[in-house]
Amino acid sequence: MRGMVAAIDSIAARGAQWPDGHQLRSVLLLEDYNTRVVVLGVAMLGIASGLVGSFTLLRKRALMGDALAHASLPGITTAFMLATWLGYDGKSLPLLLIGAAVGGLVGVGLIVLLKSQTRLKQDTTLGIVLSVFFALGVAMLGVIQQMTSGSAAGLETFIYGKTASMTRFDGWLIAIASLIAIGGCVLAFKEFKLLCFDEDFAGSRGVPTRLLDMILMGLVVLITIVGLQAVGLILMVALLVIPAAAARFWTESMWRMAVISSLLGMIGGVLGAGVSALFPRLTSGAMIVLVCAGLFLLSMVFGRSRGVLVRLLRRRRLNRRVHRDHLLRGMFESGEAGIGDEEGSLRPWITMDELLRRRSWSRRELQKSIRQASDEGWLRRDNGCIGLTVAGYAEAARLTRQHRLWELFLIHHADVAPSRVDRDADMIEHVLEPELVEELERLLAQETIRITVPTSPH
Repeated sequence: MRGMVAAIDSIAARGAQWPDGHQLRSVLLLEDYNTRVVVLGVAMLGIASGLVGSFTLLRKRALMGDALAHASLPGITTAFMLATWLGYDGKSLPLLLIGAAVGGLVGVGLIVLLKSQTRLKQDTTLGIVLSVFFALGVAMLGVIQQMTSGSAAGLETFIYGKTASMTRFDGWLIAIASLIAIGGCVLAFKEFKLLCFDEDFAGSRGVPTRLLDMILMGLVVLITIVGLQAVGLILMVALLVIPAAAARFWTESMWRMAVISSLLGMIGGVLGAGVSALFPRLTSGAMIVLVCAGLFLLSMVFGRSRGVLVRLLRRRRLNRRVHRDHLLRGMFESGEAGIGDEEGSLRPWITMDELLRRRSWSRRELQKSIRQASDEGWLRRDNGCIGLTVAGYAEAARLTRQHRLWELFLIHHADVAPSRVDRDADMIEHVLEPELVEELERLLAQETIRITVPTSPH
């Protein structure tokens, strides 16, 4: 019984302990030297990864960094084995990073070769190279563990990262590589932007697209290799993909996306490293990725350009405008048919029941549309009847004209049957631009357009 109680106490003792005020102040003010190295290093890595990741995301090569990271493992193990056999220090960081870079470049070259020489798509080639190279690296780690010379202890840190134990040399290496990547992206920003959005046009203008593509892939290799020290090869893809994908929810501008992506990468790195410093049992690389994932969720919900809430509000406003447009057009067509007015005026008084018979509205939906149109000054109400104001009549006439332009276009140029053209025109008439209306008028110039002109008072 005592043994069981002791075991329970031992397990409970391993639980996470909340930091006290001194620990919190030490992390926030970066009083500890190791904390400064880690936070500043991952901050620079987050900025560079977010910036480079913006271009790879728009180039539809978001998983290229993942393939590079996994392909680097055989390079690391090969460099260790060669250095050990030649009598050098197998754990020399420069040698291991050179091996990682060579392995990554070989993996990228194999991806390009498979894509160009076979009919396989890029995602298929990425999956093949990623899995095969990682399996090869794991197998080589098993071979290294059986070697009599050299020790494989510590090589697994390239898989999971070793952010908490980064040295000053590691921090400087990450900072220099990040500055090179940031500088390259800033200097070639216009060219990269053109490469991402219209590669064929860039080539026709004399822009060296192949060279730019190689430079971009070189920056990806650079960031991926130095990032292995911080978050490891498995999680490195998160820093290249998540901040850029999150920034896409906030803006449609390329340079704003790059800035926001860099900021999100920096915030994710700093907060993740800070949480790991406060709770030492939590792995730094995993916390950085989880914080970035949290920022992604916030961006997905609240992003001002493509966020879920914004899209819901836009859809709601569009639906309300569509219902209002249908109401105004229904009022105009009722006037044309002489409904609601004995003289057949185009600005009739009409009851709600007569409107309900003209369209498949629900009474509640129609009441909301009438209330909205009245608040906007398009309708007037009196004793249960509804009529168009002067401004409402002009707007209703414009909407009816656009609807019939689309009907004529679909009948004469799209071979849509007249019995179905009304519903087809309803689906697209609400997003017409003035330029498109002019183009429809030009295409339908043979159709007579009658515009009522008041009689001259003279």
